[in-house]
Amino acid sequence: MGDRLTDIATQDATYDGTLLGRFEGERPPAADWFTQALEQEPERSHFDVDGAAIELLTWGAVGKPGLLFLHGNAAHADWWSFIAPHFADDYRCAAISWSGMGGSQWRDRYAIPTFAKEAMRAIEVAQLAASGARPVIVAHSFGGFPTLYLGSQHPDAIAGAILVDSAPPRAEGGPPPRLAQGRDAHNRYPTLAAALRRFRLMPEQDAAHLEVVDFIARGGLHEVPESEAARGGWTWRFDPRFWENFHRGSLAARPTVPMGVIYGADSQLFPDGRLETLLDLLADCRFVTRIEGAGHHIMVDKPLEMIAAIREGLPKLA
Repeated sequence: MGDRLTDIATQDATYDGTLLGRFEGERPPAADWFTQALEQEPERSHFDVDGAAIELLTWGAVGKPGLLFLHGNAAHADWWSFIAPHFADDYRCAAISWSGMGGSQWRDRYAIPTFAKEAMRAIEVAQLAASGARPVIVAHSFGGFPTLYLGSQHPDAIAGAILVDSAPPRAEGGPPPRLAQGRDAHNRYPTLAAALRRFRLMPEQDAAHLEVVDFIARGGLHEVPESEAARGGWTWRFDPRFWENFHRGSLAARPTVPMGVIYGADSQLFPDGRLETLLDLLADCRFVTRIEGAGHHIMVDKPLEMIAAIREGLPKLA
């Protein structure tokens, strides 16, 4: 399977300045494991938190131990739709889109305590604690910030967490440069192919498993009708004014629950010394797993290795 995955990942790998432009709107060839995972479609619903409808995806039977998957900034719940099915035989799995992202509603103001409330409400609505055991969170990138807050301020809500390439917050931190433009609305593209050509990962990279990139890019877009203010077309689903309306507060909460760390060996978010800073923040770190050949977007670069690392790490949180 590994050779097959490599073959597909490198097929037509000449970089033309975009990850998906070479396919002109067509889907790239997909590995069998990826296709089979997507065939296990989630149940989709929404729930309310402080007046905003939050998108919820669930897999697996109620009554099994719970796993809650939390995505990064400007992403959406379907970043986990090819990961969570691999755990659905043994776990009740759920993923949400944060408010302002994916299929969730936007807010006038965003804050970490609100995101933590969205995660706790997801645990309740998805019945992730129905087994009698508290659920575990698996959080990528920005998703680690509400997770740290939960592990500090609401430790009774979760049994532990796995941070996936989620670097500790910097006091001087801010949005990625391409999200700091402060525009009131996204560009609109006349065709889906044109929009897919514009998709970039952040931090940017020129190689990845392209069937994964195509899937998450399509999930981050929607078609909107023409209005008096703008033409119709395809545009991004996340709030372009998120960072303008995001109130950081204190992000450096010190969690007391058991935690594990998975990070990419080539991640731009983990230069020398950054891992040590994160470990100093965690009161009870049970494991650290370094995934070779992976950058920040581990589920895009090394998805099967990430699945194996999560599976190996979960028992260590008990």
